[in-house]
Amino acid sequence: MNILENKTVLVTGGTGSFGKKFVKRALEQNVKKVIIFSRDELKQYELKQEFDDNRLRFFIGDVRDKDRLVRAFDGVDYVIHAAAMKHVDACEYNPFEAVKTNIHGAQNIIEASIDRGVEKVIALSTDKACSPVNLYGATKLASDKLFVAANAYVGDKKTSFSVVRYGNVMGSRGSVVPFFKKIRHTGVLTVTDERMTRFWITLEQGVQFVIDNLERMHGGEIFVPKIPSMKVVDLAKAIGPECDIKIIGIRPGEKLHEAMIMEDDARHTVEFDDYYVIQPEFPWWSKSFAKGGKELPDGFAYTSDSNNDWLTIEQLRELAGDM
Repeated sequence: MNILENKTVLVTGGTGSFGKKFVKRALEQNVKKVIIFSRDELKQYELKQEFDDNRLRFFIGDVRDKDRLVRAFDGVDYVIHAAAMKHVDACEYNPFEAVKTNIHGAQNIIEASIDRGVEKVIALSTDKACSPVNLYGATKLASDKLFVAANAYVGDKKTSFSVVRYGNVMGSRGSVVPFFKKIRHTGVLTVTDERMTRFWITLEQGVQFVIDNLERMHGGEIFVPKIPSMKVVDLAKAIGPECDIKIIGIRPGEKLHEAMIMEDDARHTVEFDDYYVIQPEFPWWSKSFAKGGKELPDGFAYTSDSNNDWLTIEQLRELAGDM
């Protein structure tokens, strides 16, 4: 039996790119019910037209509103927390709003889950939460810390919390791919720095990684997939081979390279064949939970520029062409 079979699952931010892909997979796996929790009624209406299935429920609500979350979580087995303010520029310009959604919202999810007896909660994170340089990354780091520490607040309840952290998602609304495709007719694609690298994962891979970890989680882990890196300038060449590339300079809050595990976290991280587990540094954590994992060498860091796995221009063109 798969982990979702006959379960009630709620997805915050369920009308986003990840949410829609997750809903499709969940419906294919004999889920009992999927609750879409989001604040945009138009997107919910559009999603209803896309999925004609009586196992779907639609809740208008905001993760900032704890009372609404408590009502929505009634009878829910699993929560996938995908709602967030994600755009770096928007978070820099609206910092109080980013804190309310990404940090206060995380606390509301935690408290509502414990109070309602939700069994498992997975929060989606980002590589920008690792050694953050922008407010978006800082709020997601705080969110990650909250979800890990939440396991100490459960008491005799059954709820457990874990985090999934991964890089740029090809096919999401925030991806640079649609932007490059939109402007390539001009003959010029803009790249902030020719040295820039990023981790890359497809929506399908991201959804599958969440489902896999829903099954293997004990509570307190940050799961990090092993995924390829790419050079942003190579992506531009793949999408617009006939275009000139204009270097415009790094934007505020932007990194040359992203990281998912830095040296300090690596000391309590274990490696498996296709993923890493960052273990919590709390006395309640039993390292036997990550049995079979391999300890990382001193000085290890998992960064997009030091990765062993790289996407070629041809591979990027093929992946981008599928969108």
